[in-house]
Amino acid sequence: MSTESELKRLLSGLIDPHSGQPLGEAVRGLALRDDRAAVDIELGYPAAGWRDGLIDMVTSALRASGAVNDVTVDVGWSVPQHSVQEGLSPLDGVRNVIAVASGKGGVGKSTVAANLALALQAEGARVGVLDADIYGPSQPRMLGLSGAPRTTDNKRILPFEAHGLQVMSIGMLVKTDQAMIWRGPMATQALQQMVAETLWQELDYLVVDLPPGTGDIQLTLAQRIPVAGAVAVTTPQEVAVDDVRRAVAMFNKVRIPVLGVIENMSTHICSNCGHEEAVFGEGGGSRIAAETGLALLGQLPLEASLGRSTDEGCPIVAADPDHPAARRFRELARRTAARLSLQNRNQSIRMPKIRIVD
Repeated sequence: MSTESELKRLLSGLIDPHSGQPLGEAVRGLALRDDRAAVDIELGYPAAGWRDGLIDMVTSALRASGAVNDVTVDVGWSVPQHSVQEGLSPLDGVRNVIAVASGKGGVGKSTVAANLALALQAEGARVGVLDADIYGPSQPRMLGLSGAPRTTDNKRILPFEAHGLQVMSIGMLVKTDQAMIWRGPMATQALQQMVAETLWQELDYLVVDLPPGTGDIQLTLAQRIPVAGAVAVTTPQEVAVDDVRRAVAMFNKVRIPVLGVIENMSTHICSNCGHEEAVFGEGGGSRIAAETGLALLGQLPLEASLGRSTDEGCPIVAADPDHPAARRFRELARRTAARLSLQNRNQSIRMPKIRIVD
């Protein structure tokens, strides 16, 4: 007959498909009585969409051991605060900042950022979005926002709310048709003010939608804004992959961990017949991930509903949660958060743990 320690060792060796690592410390406890077992699992990232799958995986493994027939599994998670660049302190009200970057424009980075934030929220996290594209802010339209922000008595900016997200963008501070004819120092100062003066409220993740390239805004983010991790968005085309290579190199140079690569527009899905075709070539995301030693977090299709939903101010994850593309974003969000959970935790400030269970 197996003992509790043997069964716990068995479960600790199961592979988490999102992090690629053994469950290990996630198995917090196991109690065995006769042929009944109770298991307590606590993940380091939100995973509402995987809870049932994880329960099935654990239950099947224990029953296959021949030691138990009746299994009860309690699955929860807590989102810790992870380490940031040396010399920087985490933002008030924000546990982790995740930067979404690309080496060039036109790869759908802002669409990915909006849906990634909504997917993290759907998985059980408190999430905000900072639109750091000073010259071409997209998030107000994509998230259906309008109007001017409100401030507190001490001049802190209250973030907008869209589909449950906390959002701030330079697009909410200037007129829609106003050209941002600013030199680099003005743009970086605007970014710093938005970050420092916005009253973020108990966020697990703040998703930052960066402008394309590796210029002043990216450098300011690296030097003055505490970032826990970044993701790089590309398309399969070699011209996009070349630029992502530069973006990854930039993050490595400033010591911001890159959590992985997202390949957008990997295939085109016809809205009439459903035929799927790789119109922009194949394998770009896989190649750059393999070359840089990063994870390929997900591949997203090019289809009409994705663009239409953001134009209408309600991205696909919020507009149609059961849509195949929305489910892909949920999987991508779990992988992103799981990769971040492997990073070192911030030891300087202890944040209260939040445990989520049914």
